[in-house]
Amino acid sequence: MFDPNSEQPYENLRVLVLEDESYIRTIICRLLRQIGFRLINEAENGVDGLREIMRVRPHLILCDIHMEPMDGITFLRKLRGLGSDPLTQVPVIFLTADKQRETVVSAKELRVDGYLAKPVSLKTLKDRIDHVLLQRRAG
Repeated sequence: MFDPNSEQPYENLRVLVLEDESYIRTIICRLLRQIGFRLINEAENGVDGLREIMRVRPHLILCDIHMEPMDGITFLRKLRGLGSDPLTQVPVIFLTADKQRETVVSAKELRVDGYLAKPVSLKTLKDRIDHVLLQRRAG
């Protein structure tokens, strides 16, 4: 799956970006392309995101927290509750402006893999993705 020593460690990894603001979603997808991702899918909210995960079976999910009609916390709860489906283990990184303690605690309780405050830089995003993917690889 993820080989950080490969010349192109990201190009075969499928990423799903869940973000309700199209402008922000465009920026995130642009940053992902700069990192080297080529297989990028998008959804506007958690409801659409659940449909997309079944369709594309991503290796990584980047998710906003505050979306309607289903927010990121509810999306993560439903994802982690899919039973024995391997999708329950897909790493999720929240990208959000919400730094409230109760939101961070809820995310940790649901086994979020990473938490980045917006706006994110290319370096910060790449570092967090690398960290999460290496952790998952190690096991």
